[in-house]
Amino acid sequence: MDDRKSPFDVIGQLGALRRYARSLVRNPHDAEDLVQDALMRAYERRPTFRQGANLRTWLMSVLHNTHIDSLRRKRSQARRVEEAALLSEGLHHGDAEDVVRLAQLREAFFSLPEEQRAALHLVAIDDMSYQDAARVLDIPVGTLMSRLSRARARLRAFEEGRAPPHLKIVGGTDNDRG
Repeated sequence: MDDRKSPFDVIGQLGALRRYARSLVRNPHDAEDLVQDALMRAYERRPTFRQGANLRTWLMSVLHNTHIDSLRRKRSQARRVEEAALLSEGLHHGDAEDVVRLAQLREAFFSLPEEQRAALHLVAIDDMSYQDAARVLDIPVGTLMSRLSRARARLRAFEEGRAPPHLKIVGGTDNDRG
């Protein structure tokens, strides 16, 4: 075994990396996260490090670029959230009864057994063909169709006020269930 120091020995650079990260993000916890992310990126890209080059300079560059990428990602996410908020302002949000009914329907959907919920989600929400959904779930198409049928029947029962016993219908009167 060779006792010589590896040209990619980052341990000696941790102090400098932490100091620089802290000056960039101004928070010790975020700085540690930034150093960790930068070291992961540096490790993944170590074949691009040229032998004989200054390791500290290269690591500082990786850290800086990791920070810039993080800022861009945060700005992009904030912009998407802002655009979504602007789009939703023009939507009709419904009255309180609609909001409650939608919450009940969501609860009914999430109360479905996992295999039924997954099948219904892929076909009804993601608009996948039966064949594609069956491939995703790694089941035969017939099994997918059976799960869809059972899921739809449970949701239909919920909509007709015949909710499964574990689902509670809020609102209405006893006369509404007939």
